[in-house]
Amino acid sequence: MRSLKQYIAESVKSYHYRIKIAGDVSETLMQLIEVNLQKFNPIKIGEPKSTPIQKSPYGFPNLSNERITIIDVEFRYPVIEPFVKQMAQLLGLDPNRLRMIDADYDDSITGEAEQYANQMKESPLLTKEEMGSADGSEEANKAYGGSYLASVKEQMKDSEIEIPYAGKKTAAAFDPFKVIPQDKKGAASPMSKITRIAKPATGAKFNK
Repeated sequence: MRSLKQYIAESVKSYHYRIKIAGDVSETLMQLIEVNLQKFNPIKIGEPKSTPIQKSPYGFPNLSNERITIIDVEFRYPVIEPFVKQMAQLLGLDPNRLRMIDADYDDSITGEAEQYANQMKESPLLTKEEMGSADGSEEANKAYGGSYLASVKEQMKDSEIEIPYAGKKTAAAFDPFKVIPQDKKGAASPMSKITRIAKPATGAKFNK
């Protein structure tokens, strides 16, 4: 059975953060950082870890090709990033090269990034070579296009639409499927030969 002290210790909330420093950090500077973190009443300061050089380190959009030093810390009270940045600046570190975020949030972001990377490895994108046309594809497209056009012409062969019109009917001289030779292009359109009906009578006789 747990003691009262254990219950109290377990009920006390602590705050987990992750401090990230871009670039190489000397051993002396790291010791100074750990000493100055004591002013925030830490419960635990983890051992610093360094990542390999990253092309685009997360959290540092203006930096590239940098390794990241990571320190996991646990405090009894909430700590905001500007306080830690100010401490680092007083130690001679560029505050723009330091980030402090919630450790759980950072773990979730890192997990999503790793999961996406694994999915991309298992399901790579198609390359140009893989998406290229197969042998005979162009001939197949032409054959399909020709058969489709013949099918449309066959369906329209016996189709007649009668529209009441007061004028004279024009000859069905226009064939949408007929290829016009190059030397015949520009000839008069059949639509230009439509005869207009006589104009209706006006009230001109009343002006006599």
